[in-house]
Amino acid sequence: MSSLRDIARFKSEHFAPVLPEDSQVNPNVYGAELAYWLSAELARAGVFTSYPNPEDWGWFVEYLPESGSEFAVHCGNEEGARDRWLLSLRRHARKMFGRDKPPYEEASTLVAAIRALLAASPHVQEVEWLYDQNQAA
Repeated sequence: MSSLRDIARFKSEHFAPVLPEDSQVNPNVYGAELAYWLSAELARAGVFTSYPNPEDWGWFVEYLPESGSEFAVHCGNEEGARDRWLLSLRRHARKMFGRDKPPYEEASTLVAAIRALLAASPHVQEVEWLYDQNQAA
């Protein structure tokens, strides 16, 4: 039972890092600008996440639906690229040792809002939608 499901891959120069390389979480690892944009745009659409948080592989925002489940949207670049991005959805287990992960369907509002944002943004090109709502958990 996987904890991570890719949402979308796309191209955009709009989210390229603005700070120098030694200010990044790791060399050639980006995503802060994308995560801040995503968090702000989702809030404007009425879908609320946390502020962005850094991780070794990029950045993430947390999403807590009314069900009490916990999800995170990973925002990162592809293989050192400054214009290729990947968004992924992680679900967090409710019990120890990774057991009792919530169904991805509990994040359907979030995923639908992300899809709408990517489709509407003039800064995003070549969107490849990877998320399949009917994919087995």
